Amino acid sequence: MKMAVLVSGGGTNLQAILDAMDSGRITNAQVSVVISNNENAYALERAKKHGIPAQCVSPKNYETRALFNEALLAAIQSYEVDLVVLAGCLVVIPEIMVKAYPNRIINIHPSLIPAFCGTGYYGLKVHEGVLQRGVKVTGATVHFVDEGTDTGPIILQKAVAVQQGDTPELLQRRVMEEAEWQIMPEAIDLIANNRVEVIDGIVKIREA
Repeated sequence: MKMAVLVSGGGTNLQAILDAMDSGRITNAQVSVVISNNENAYALERAKKHGIPAQCVSPKNYETRALFNEALLAAIQSYEVDLVVLAGCLVVIPEIMVKAYPNRIINIHPSLIPAFCGTGYYGLKVHEGVLQRGVKVTGATVHFVDEGTDTGPIILQKAVAVQQGDTPELLQRRVMEEAEWQIMPEAIDLIANNRVEVIDGIVKIREA
């Protein structure tokens, strides 16, 4: 299975994917390209160090959002990938891409969807919301991407306890280490080995 990984920043989830491939936790899969909307994203360096093609497709270089969306889709399609992985990608995925890759785009969200998701909840803002609400258990979710925001079929979730004295930054780090870096590689491996099926909007996972 060939993958395109879309990133916007440091690429810690990308690194978790690469490490899982190196250790054999992900099988039957390869990263064909890493694409970022940010030319300064360290994730691009991570890709290059791994010998993976890396490129920037930035909305700043296009007159309209529609032109950017078309360029991003064209870049992905040029690598003939089977799966698009959003690994800390802050770009809103356009409808043309969702239609081109139905149930073939996955995203990691730093909460237990449907809590703290949708417009306005991204990055550190998710963890700020969790702490402001006094939530006791948070976590992360891997889901397919559809036309909505964080509304696609849920593949995997993992819970993380909120601790006394947590700051948004501390909680963010623990959610990444204990949940995101675990379930994103697991979801990719399940998909690569044809164990994931979507039936009536619900993900079913076949036994190995």
